[in-house]
Amino acid sequence: MRFFGGRVYIGTMATCPFCSPSSERVLLQNQNCLALYDGYPVTRGHTLIVPRRHVSSVFELSAEEVAEIWKMIALARQILLQKAGAEAFNIGVNDGRAAGQTIDHAHVHLIPRYSGDVPDARGGIRWVIPAKADYWSEHR
Repeated sequence: MRFFGGRVYIGTMATCPFCSPSSERVLLQNQNCLALYDGYPVTRGHTLIVPRRHVSSVFELSAEEVAEIWKMIALARQILLQKAGAEAFNIGVNDGRAAGQTIDHAHVHLIPRYSGDVPDARGGIRWVIPAKADYWSEHR
């Protein structure tokens, strides 16, 4: 049992928000995966790349599925460069509860970044552990 958006989420295909998403969230799709707008975006255009096969971890995916996900990431990136005016991207995976995964369906975050969206973007995804992120300052 998980909490998602203030609701209890039980990790089954029947209740998975990624197995049957609303059509307005779908940016791209093919036989193997979907690109969905995140329901709780951290930036404009925040997108999730989701395999169609319901597995909890990206490490359960086949080599073919992984390749398809990376192709979809590239396609979604091109769209977000044009439609959202993105300047850069963070790509990340929360794999497992300790890493912050809240939906038991593997997915990759494609997060568009914009100049000035944070005061200092250095360190990028390193900020998941704030005490370790700033490796360039003298205060280390």
